Amino acid sequence: IISRPSLLITDSFNATYVQPRRKQRDEQLLTNVMETLRGDGNVLLAVDTAGRVLELAQLLDQIWRTKDAGLGVYPLALLNNVSYNVVEFSKSQVEWMSDKLMRCFEDKRNNPFQFRHLTLCHSLSDLARVPSPKVVLCSQPDLESGFSRELFIQWCQNPRNSIILTYRTTPGTLARYLIDHPEEKMLDLEVKKRVKLEGRELDEYLEKEKIKKEAERKLEQEKEVDMDSSDESDMDDDLEQPTAVKSKHHDLMMKNEGRTKGSFFKQAKKSYPMFPTHEERIKWDEYGEIIRLEDFLVPELQANEEEKIKLESALTNGAKEPMDQDLSVVPTKCVSSIENLEIRARVSYIDYEGRSDGDSIKKIINQMKPRQLVIVHGAPEASLDLAQSCRAFSKDLKVYTPKLQETIDATSETHIYQVRLKDSLVSSLYFCRARDTELAWIDGVLDMRVVKVDTGVLAEEGTGEEQSEDPELAMDTTISDPDVDLSATAAAAQRALKMNLFGEEEKEFSEESDVIPTLEPLPPHEIPGHQSVFINEPRLSDFKQVLLKEGIQAEFVGGVLVCNNMVAVRRTEAGRIGLEGCLCDDYYKIRELLYQQYAVV
Repeated sequence: IISRPSLLITDSFNATYVQPRRKQRDEQLLTNVMETLRGDGNVLLAVDTAGRVLELAQLLDQIWRTKDAGLGVYPLALLNNVSYNVVEFSKSQVEWMSDKLMRCFEDKRNNPFQFRHLTLCHSLSDLARVPSPKVVLCSQPDLESGFSRELFIQWCQNPRNSIILTYRTTPGTLARYLIDHPEEKMLDLEVKKRVKLEGRELDEYLEKEKIKKEAERKLEQEKEVDMDSSDESDMDDDLEQPTAVKSKHHDLMMKNEGRTKGSFFKQAKKSYPMFPTHEERIKWDEYGEIIRLEDFLVPELQANEEEKIKLESALTNGAKEPMDQDLSVVPTKCVSSIENLEIRARVSYIDYEGRSDGDSIKKIINQMKPRQLVIVHGAPEASLDLAQSCRAFSKDLKVYTPKLQETIDATSETHIYQVRLKDSLVSSLYFCRARDTELAWIDGVLDMRVVKVDTGVLAEEGTGEEQSEDPELAMDTTISDPDVDLSATAAAAQRALKMNLFGEEEKEFSEESDVIPTLEPLPPHEIPGHQSVFINEPRLSDFKQVLLKEGIQAEFVGGVLVCNNMVAVRRTEAGRIGLEGCLCDDYYKIRELLYQQYAVV
């Protein structure tokens, strides 16, 4: 249930559009798909990446499961770069779906996005493995980019294929052009392709890559030389050891090790105190220890790297690459050309974008009954039509139809004024926190003397005295909480303030400077007392948790919160919370905890 809003902002994109019924659209989709597949043609559904595509995929998968439809023998595919992620994530978000899907999941424990007939594809090569005829849901819906544009170029010239558009996209896009001009059969389309480098371009690319790798290798060698020279102590130790000793790498070196000395008696086989070990000296640069990528490569990725190196070496030797090689691992370039395409395929628009049409928008606005309405994002005639319909609902409704970059003033509060606060007044305020706001009670008097703002020029002599003598400008007004009823004097002072600030009688002030009254503190003996105001609407269920944290046993009995079987906390019909019970320590403790739930000013 939406309460009546003070301001509602909506668009008029579909204000003049009449949407067919859902049943009619589903029947049209099913008929189109069945006729195309039985005619040995492919069906292309241009959809978004991760929105309404889930609804369409779930609908088609349900139809494919129905044996009477006879569509189970035809492949159904979802083609986009994140198809697997979209489906897997949707499986964990069932609680946000419709009540029908929720009941199906709760009763039968069947996840509605556990598709049986939907094949997930991430590239055109994956789709090529799916046999034809087939139904493909691919992005993007406007046919301006992505797999949908590539498949449209491939399939639009075959009369057996069918192109189904599910979105009325922005004017100027290919999909919108096809919707607005269904009779158009010849189309000049910019075709962008990524092709492999060949001949001279490939030689230049490989030469640049070779030069780049040589430069990186030299830079790496220079870094190693710098690191080796920086570690002088280790280098000195290495230089002092004989070459033969360094080659054996034993932990404990024996005297005269590595020297061959003859003896009269035959020597036993030399044994070492410990097993041989080899410790590589850790190298580092200004960022820390140098990490060798080879140590962390997964074997599969390492094999791919080796294949890439072999491919580069084969290309360098002039060998031809295989035709099924992925373009992401070979040097390529983008080319663009204008091609004249003859659209012989069946192009139809079936609305599955999920927007409300004109009648639905008008009914929703009429039920919400906003006080002010701002209409944006739509054609001028659509915005005008929606504005006229909304004005017919209520004569008190203010409707704004701003143009692009236009600023509107939709302020509804008229009793809001700007005042200056004296430092002495601010320092004496006591703020109480209520949720995310801080509130304080102010007792002060308005000083209405004219002061020029940000000019640095002092007022003329006598101006202050003249203004203070005027009974309409020099007023002593007590500012109180808005929840407390204003007295007749305060109301009269407010009307005088409004007249002086915004009325026509004080035009000379607004023309010369901005009049901002100053709020000064009242003397202590003139401050009137006021009744305490409790600001907040705590719920008894939340207050129960507060009591339990403080060690007080609390439970609901007939809508009344009973605490320690001594105190009852109930909410009256007027919305106030009352305490009943014996005057004891528990009573005062519970009352103090209840006061802490309010901002008392």
